[in-house]
Amino acid sequence: MKLDGRRESNNVDDRRGRVTKTAGLGIGGLIIAGIIALVMGGDPSSVLSQLASNSTTTENTEYVATPEEEALAKFAKQILASTEDVWSAEFKKMGRTYQPPKLVLFKDAVQSGCGNATSSSGPFYCSADQCVYLDLEFFSSMHKTLGADGDFAYAYVIAHEVGHHVQYLLGTLSEAHKIMSRSSEKESNQMSVRLELQADFYAGVWAHHENDRFGSLEDGDIEEGLNAASKIGDDYLQKKARGYTIPDSFNHGTSAQRAKWLKKGLTTGNVKDGDTFSPSYASL
Repeated sequence: MKLDGRRESNNVDDRRGRVTKTAGLGIGGLIIAGIIALVMGGDPSSVLSQLASNSTTTENTEYVATPEEEALAKFAKQILASTEDVWSAEFKKMGRTYQPPKLVLFKDAVQSGCGNATSSSGPFYCSADQCVYLDLEFFSSMHKTLGADGDFAYAYVIAHEVGHHVQYLLGTLSEAHKIMSRSSEKESNQMSVRLELQADFYAGVWAHHENDRFGSLEDGDIEEGLNAASKIGDDYLQKKARGYTIPDSFNHGTSAQRAKWLKKGLTTGNVKDGDTFSPSYASL
């Protein structure tokens, strides 16, 4: 992506110098849980609420980032700034005012409005404090663990989490969570898939308008994003971990679904085309 000279968002809470220690903190003990945790996308309240009561202490330390990490921090701030510009314009078209989320950069562990989390939970959005949480080391994990790399792939991750914030502002997230709270596990997982695919679509919408404004996408960028989307599909991750899949447990969508909805957002750039709730589940 071509981002030279682009502004950086100042709506960032850099907590990389804060050491958060939490007694008993952990998200799952199975290998599959660890891999899927790398791509936790939505509001993680259901996962993190059990951790909220853990004993937590935070210490401020002198943190010195590597040049590579600082470059990633700058990149993340530029992408966040772009999402602010794009979604402000899109909300204006809807007669609404966009209130951007705050980006929280952390290292190893963090205390959020949804509870405590470690880096193994991956990037996540918390509607309780309207923040996107990101340990920049995740981008290295994408490359090493999933074989997904490239600046647009990284941008897609951030834009996806911002997509959940868009869902929160539009009321979609809370309505979906209400339905999930009174549904069976299978039905709740299917609703989660619909949320995740819409967030993928919104990431595509952002990229569409970002490129329209600045011509920032370069050869290979879209392929990077679609590759990343396919590598975080539930079927791909489960096969990688277990050698087989359990479709009823999918809660983010298959590789094909995630790539499909990201591509649709990239192609149309129209928020109204992102209804993942009306179609039958089988047609997603």
